[in-house]
Amino acid sequence: MSANPPGRSVLRQVFIIKGRIRVNVVVRNIQRTDSAVVAGYKGIGVATVHEAQGRKGLLASYMRPIYRPCHIVGTAVTCEMAPGDNWMLHAAVEQCKKGDILVAAPTSPCEDGYFGELIATQLQTRGVLGLVLEAGCRDVMELTKMQFPVWSKAVFAQGTVKETVGNVNIPIVCAGQLINPGDLIVADDDGIVVVRRKEAADVLRMSVEREEKEAKSRQRYLNGELSLDVNNMRAKLAERGLQWLDNPPED
Repeated sequence: MSANPPGRSVLRQVFIIKGRIRVNVVVRNIQRTDSAVVAGYKGIGVATVHEAQGRKGLLASYMRPIYRPCHIVGTAVTCEMAPGDNWMLHAAVEQCKKGDILVAAPTSPCEDGYFGELIATQLQTRGVLGLVLEAGCRDVMELTKMQFPVWSKAVFAQGTVKETVGNVNIPIVCAGQLINPGDLIVADDDGIVVVRRKEAADVLRMSVEREEKEAKSRQRYLNGELSLDVNNMRAKLAERGLQWLDNPPED
């Protein structure tokens, strides 16, 4: 491992060895969220998970899927890259396993097309479920045909270089959220949410409870009831000063 080149931007996470030497790393072995817990999230949407864990963990609204419908749940492999440089994506592919989701972000804002069909082919062959990329994606037609889902900040054909090393499997910030290697990622048409590995089992329980509650409410709505009554909103609205009038107020 070599020291960072002169002038390199300060990394979000700095690894220190032998005193003050800064290095870039690829961490091979990470603790992933338990596979049984991950399996429990299948079919549960981002909105439900986000609400169940206290309305936290949601990535920025500009992160959109390149095609719909899509829904994936898996464990994060993280990749920190230099602006306009996708070299570390190639290094990250090797660290991905079946059931992983690759989460990648540059150290400064960039919308260049870091990712396309050739890297996707490698990932899909390894059983990777998808990519979360706070940058640009290209080859959208090919990615859609091969059904490899990508959530990206932009769709942009601008190419990248391979000059600067970064980091794989360290904590990174992606679209406003801290992502740790092995954290649980849920992504669907509504966006992306991250769940801390150690919290995933509890959040799953709360998500299932929320889904069961919503199923009961849905049935009542199908029977013609209103959320105003099902959720006892009328009295609370009246306490806030809301009035129901049979006729419009006079001018």
